[in-house]
Amino acid sequence: MPPLESTYFNGASHFQIGRQIIYSIAGNQYQILNVGEDLIRRLNPILDASHTRNRKKSPPDSECFPGTREAVILEITTWADAPDSSCSWDGETSTYSDDSMDSTCSFWTCGEEIASDDPSPSRTPHIYWLHGFAGCGKSAVSLEVAKIYAGSRRVLGSYFFLRGAGDRASMNRFAATLASQLVVALPATAPFIEAAVRSQPGLLTGDTPLTTQLECLVYDPFLAVMEGDLLKDALAKGPFLIVIDGLDECEDESGVEDFIDQMLELFEKHPTIPLRVFIASRVEQHIRVRLEVDGVRIGNLNSHWPAKDIEKFLQESFRAVAKRDRVIQAYVQAHGDWPTAQGMLMLVEHVKESFVLASTMFKFITQPAAQGDYSTPMGRLPLALQINGLDTLYVQTLTRSQNLPHFCSIISTIALLAEPLPIVGIAELLAIETFEVVRVLLNLQGIIHVPGTDEGGNVTLFQNFYNAEIRLTQSGPKQSVFSSKHFPSSEWTFSTYVVNPSILVA
Repeated sequence: MPPLESTYFNGASHFQIGRQIIYSIAGNQYQILNVGEDLIRRLNPILDASHTRNRKKSPPDSECFPGTREAVILEITTWADAPDSSCSWDGETSTYSDDSMDSTCSFWTCGEEIASDDPSPSRTPHIYWLHGFAGCGKSAVSLEVAKIYAGSRRVLGSYFFLRGAGDRASMNRFAATLASQLVVALPATAPFIEAAVRSQPGLLTGDTPLTTQLECLVYDPFLAVMEGDLLKDALAKGPFLIVIDGLDECEDESGVEDFIDQMLELFEKHPTIPLRVFIASRVEQHIRVRLEVDGVRIGNLNSHWPAKDIEKFLQESFRAVAKRDRVIQAYVQAHGDWPTAQGMLMLVEHVKESFVLASTMFKFITQPAAQGDYSTPMGRLPLALQINGLDTLYVQTLTRSQNLPHFCSIISTIALLAEPLPIVGIAELLAIETFEVVRVLLNLQGIIHVPGTDEGGNVTLFQNFYNAEIRLTQSGPKQSVFSSKHFPSSEWTFSTYVVNPSILVA
């Protein structure tokens, strides 16, 4: 049933009387009674998938430390704010008929080409794909981008995929979740989404294809309201933005492919639509082959050497903890700055490009002493740099995944292989699913290098973890997370190959 049409208050738009909201769309006035709240309940979005979620309960819990990642964020905001060099607002609207929509709607049109030294100015790509290896800070950048544009009310929606987190790891409720955020960001879309849900109940039950869900719940409603004041606002403030993080974390690869293909078709069909999509992910093959095309701007987070940012993070973090730690304060008063310039340099070089490792190191050094542990932060710093024997840093990090299936098999295989393997190679060797290897490794990014793709690049160990792991095994079950009681007999026999581990890759 379409929204009720009203002839009251001709010429007025976007105002509220009590709990009644009037929208003027394409010359018609619609009266909606609490449709926003009721519609959002019907859409049943995933509440912990957006950038506003409680990250302590719904990972990833990562954000950019103030003053860091400025170069890459500047690149992204420059793209997001750039006007289309071949279009300008001519003060009028034109109507067009789109077979995919139920009605004719107003939309913006290109005016005269803006003067330029380039005889054929190019459009700003609608899509920005930021890729990088696991642990390099993609989710933190995604969060920062979403927060920046949420402040100017330009974020239409955000979605942070997470492998192994139920519907957050699939496309099942992706469209409905974005639609619920679209209703809040642009309430004028509510009657169009409501009409689509009423006419096609299968949109919310998974009985229609993903492409139909996105078309009816997100793209068509947005196109329908892009006229008049809303369009002028978009042109004045800049295009609207959708932020999608961890696309590689979606376990529905065919759904990801359909999403990307449809999005590219949308922007090809509507080249002047005031909408940009930011995507962050690892370089998975099914994503790369579709996004390495014209019309997509590509950013490599690995190319932004983060040493200075990591140094700033560590300096500010140590400075902050010193303000509330009387032991550190007393030490500084007696001995001068801590960490020393040399100590800080060694720490930055030790963690190299990994923000995850830097954060893990900092927590290990500054963590409150456990009962019976009388070490101080000053004493734990050199221990962290040595990484010898049963180093607490490794054990603490490893215990994050030790209860996951196949943990011991995966870690012992990585440590004992003569030559490193990619993720799929480890999975094939152990006869398990690739995602099971990824799930274990993603929790260990501080001590294991996880490549950007499952097929390419090898899983390698940071620092001298190999020797540390072997010592852990040899030290006995009471001191090691790698004790024999944790290993099936077939995996425990891997220790016999330490002398001649090449047999594992024969």
